[in-house]
Amino acid sequence: MEQERKIPAHVAIILDGNGRWAKKRGLPRTMGHTEGCKVVEQTVEDAARLGIRYLTVYAFSTENWKRSEEEVGALMQLFRYYMKRLLKVAVKNNVRVLMIGERSRFAPDIVAGIDALEEQTKQNTGLTFVIAVNYGARDEMRRAVTKIAREVQEGILAPEDISEDVISSHLDTAKIPDPDLLIRTSGELRLSNFLLWQCAYTEFYVTEIYWPDFNKEELLKAIDSYNLRDRRYGGVKK
Repeated sequence: MEQERKIPAHVAIILDGNGRWAKKRGLPRTMGHTEGCKVVEQTVEDAARLGIRYLTVYAFSTENWKRSEEEVGALMQLFRYYMKRLLKVAVKNNVRVLMIGERSRFAPDIVAGIDALEEQTKQNTGLTFVIAVNYGARDEMRRAVTKIAREVQEGILAPEDISEDVISSHLDTAKIPDPDLLIRTSGELRLSNFLLWQCAYTEFYVTEIYWPDFNKEELLKAIDSYNLRDRRYGGVKK
């Protein structure tokens, strides 16, 4: 059956429901995040084996800093731990890791870990795993506009030459194709400031499943739903 599926080149996922998963079980929210990290690892392996070329996950948004100091601190510790585990998963599965978002707000050791993870996997030729951390689409576009304005000011770029391609090339996702399929867990029907520019023609799939319960079967359900879509770009069938 899997051979008959058309596998989307780029799948993006909004990882939602960790806290609710934990609350439902009478556990602290941090346990939901811990379990969610394990599911990310497995999903990277599943995506790589299915032939997905790009997998982008929304791991930590610019808004997440507003959570309690305790929860943010626990998330940072998890991030430190799972960056090391992710390197092993990446090496095992020939995965290249990239991170998008504004990383300078993180502690120096986390920034160094991100840089090392990207550097040590840059030669891998399989799945490209993109992690959005301290990421917000509006902030991404603001930073892109700032860079473009600076290039215009310096005479590198003329205002009339600012095309959609130029804008795309200044985003965090430059050289990464737009998502074909966006999955959101926990049943929420919103983008939550995630890849607003890139998802202009992306197919959406929403599941009631909380992220820690997500698995290969749920991923295949999303892909099967994608296969039933009549893909159109501005009225043109794709």
